[in-house]
Amino acid sequence: MTDNLVTVAYLAAGVLFILSLGGLSTQETARRGNLFGIIGMTIAVVATALSNEVSAYGLLAGGLAVGGLIGAVLAAKVEMTSMPQLVAILHSFVGLAAVLVGYATFLDTSVVHEGAAATIHQIEIYVGVLVGALTFTGSVIAFGKLQGFIGGKPLLLPARHVLNVVAVLACVYYGISFVGGPHDEAMLALYVMTAISGAIGVHMVMAIGGADMPVVVSMLNSYSGWAAAAAGFMLSNDLLIITGALVGSSGAILSYIMCAAMNRSFVSVILGGFGTGTSSGSGTQVEGEVTPVDLDETVELMLDARSVIIVPGYGMAVAQAQHPLYEITNVLRGRGALVRFGIHPVAGRLPGHMNVLLAEAKVPYDIVLEMEELNDDFPETDLVLVIGANDIVNPGALEDTSSPIYGMPVLEVWKAQTTIVLKRGMAAGYAGVDNPLFYKENTRMLFGDAKKNCDALLAALRTATEAQAAE
Repeated sequence: MTDNLVTVAYLAAGVLFILSLGGLSTQETARRGNLFGIIGMTIAVVATALSNEVSAYGLLAGGLAVGGLIGAVLAAKVEMTSMPQLVAILHSFVGLAAVLVGYATFLDTSVVHEGAAATIHQIEIYVGVLVGALTFTGSVIAFGKLQGFIGGKPLLLPARHVLNVVAVLACVYYGISFVGGPHDEAMLALYVMTAISGAIGVHMVMAIGGADMPVVVSMLNSYSGWAAAAAGFMLSNDLLIITGALVGSSGAILSYIMCAAMNRSFVSVILGGFGTGTSSGSGTQVEGEVTPVDLDETVELMLDARSVIIVPGYGMAVAQAQHPLYEITNVLRGRGALVRFGIHPVAGRLPGHMNVLLAEAKVPYDIVLEMEELNDDFPETDLVLVIGANDIVNPGALEDTSSPIYGMPVLEVWKAQTTIVLKRGMAAGYAGVDNPLFYKENTRMLFGDAKKNCDALLAALRTATEAQAAE
């Protein structure tokens, strides 16, 4: 394949990647966006394989076969509840690839650069390895936190900010030694910088609490994009540069959106410390008693409700309760009730996690609404079902100035006529903050496994509906 034809193929792939991002912006067009991305990546891989720069087809075929097999197995076996962990570990692969490409490019003596071109090339290598190492180790730690291997409590070392600044300055120092220095000295500088950058990635994510993990995932997504773009510069691959820039910029924008949803600055997230994973005792001490409710009472409230809002959280994902919830929705809508789902931007462990789970259960897109679209409707709502959510429905975020999550926009479910919370127990949410919602007069607690309770509610609703229809 000629270089011109490869360029045209890369251009077409780049356009398809842009269309893919555009399609992924809404649920209705997400399938089409995925299709554009698949076609674009297929074109990119085929064009690269057939380019004049590739000759080791046996090695390439082996790599594609192994990578494709691993990807197929992961896609088939990983459950939707584990998607955040999968995304995090895939980000680590991108970072590691950038590091390996950087080292390979530096050690490659077949291409010789001179003057300013040599300096620019060395800077590309150094920056690519730096960002790649940080992305790799940070993503591995994020995977560990999401998987539960590492606790959600933030690691707050003494003078941690000073340590980060010193580490960054050390990377700059070794960068000066790397650019234009003798080969052995430059190689040593690259080794040391890689270790320091990797340590920064570990320390940065370890210092971030569990409640900020959705932001961390999107932030690492951005880092992986910039690492890929840096690899593109090292390899003089225009498509890799374009793709990396698209991923990097979209990840940065998503991180900003997530921070805005939590009323936190991006810098405050990077500095860490929010979300301990256990109840921290922060904020005003919650007083009062919870009011439990049983299945029969819950069914009666659901049968009488004309307007119902369902608020899912990570507990729904863990229990895999989205499928019976879909059936419950159908029964209630069949009875003439207005049923909608309220989604908080940071619900779950991944941006859009709840939307994906509901789409998997075939919940109609038009009744899945964002927080801003529903908050004004809660006062006119008969019944709210909170399924495994905690921090995103915490009234302390609006009422308690001493709460660590004060100022964070939340779904104001307590304003409904009745709110039923489905939880296993009274444990605090991922942010480690007690929830006054549970003690409100109009709140009822339905304890137990969310899926089992939803299955029981579904059966009872169907029985009651059939009985009324028979009368």
